[in-house]
Amino acid sequence: MREIRAVYDDHTITVYQAYSPAIAVPAVRAGRFVPPFKRDRMTWIKPSFLWMMYRCGWATKQGQEHVLAVSITRAGFDWALANAVRSGYKPGEYPSRADWQRALKQAPTRVQWDPERDLRLRELPYRSLQLGIGGVAVDRYVDEWITGITDVTGLVREIRGHLDAGDDDRAARLLPPERVYPL
Repeated sequence: MREIRAVYDDHTITVYQAYSPAIAVPAVRAGRFVPPFKRDRMTWIKPSFLWMMYRCGWATKQGQEHVLAVSITRAGFDWALANAVRSGYKPGEYPSRADWQRALKQAPTRVQWDPERDLRLRELPYRSLQLGIGGVAVDRYVDEWITGITDVTGLVREIRGHLDAGDDDRAARLLPPERVYPL
């Protein structure tokens, strides 16, 4: 089963990214991504907080010491989904692997489904979305879709501290209130 779980309202959805202080601090200050953020690279956004924690090791991995909650327009997010190609080949979606590879190279966004994680970062029996944004979509993301950027590293460390102390209930109460996103 695949689900997009996220914090969202009628107009925005929150996605997560983890960066080094060199990228995160200027982005928070500017309210958008600025150099040294590179627009010519694919950037991956994750609507699931716990999947982001799995990916960044609770903000402990090198180059991922700051976790950012990025509020973007739902219109932008929906555009990214509508223009995405699956990052892995699936027989039957395209006439051939070569056709899929051409579509993937041309697509401004990529969809990847990975096992969702629980509070202890163990795999759950359903898949969660990662959305790769490249090419023209990066410019749209940075210049049009972002409505705010918040550094949530303090929250990440607080939750991890409760987990380290064995207080899973207290840690769980601090998680962002995600719900299934309608497609």
